[in-house]
Amino acid sequence: MNPSRGDAAALLDTLRRRGWTLAVAESLTGGLVTATLVDVPGASDVLRGGVVPYATDLKATLLGVEADLLAQRGAVDPDVALAMADGVRRRLGADLGLATTGVAGPDPQDGRAPGTVHVAVSTGTVREVRSLELAGDRAAVRAAACAAVLALAADVLDRADGARPGTRGTGAALGGV
Repeated sequence: MNPSRGDAAALLDTLRRRGWTLAVAESLTGGLVTATLVDVPGASDVLRGGVVPYATDLKATLLGVEADLLAQRGAVDPDVALAMADGVRRRLGADLGLATTGVAGPDPQDGRAPGTVHVAVSTGTVREVRSLELAGDRAAVRAAACAAVLALAADVLDRADGARPGTRGTGAALGGV
């Protein structure tokens, strides 16, 4: 599964039609999601920015992920992915936040096997995470994670009513998964 410029273009078009903005937090993918989005002409109409908190402590300081959560579970965790998506959405003032975290390999991290990936989306009212076990080398895992977070965002938007999220850029409580 490769990150598709077509999938990125479709996501950006949907967001543009709704008047929504997007922010991305990437650990595992190291900027690949943002680069895939930026490859699409006109991405700047929608994309507010991306953050690559590769080091675990930066997830707390830049995105507001609880340090206790990171200490207890490590960075490769579905709740960390959700917190990253929430944090980037709030910190960058976007309507939609995307996040990736996981292990690209070749070695395990935080007791998790290579290919363990969590991708998340936050709109302020909807929060979803997908946990995946991906096969392949580092490049294949990163590409598949990029494609997975774009697909998750498209799925969330397909089910959304189209109204702009009411909690944009605030620290308001978020709904359940």
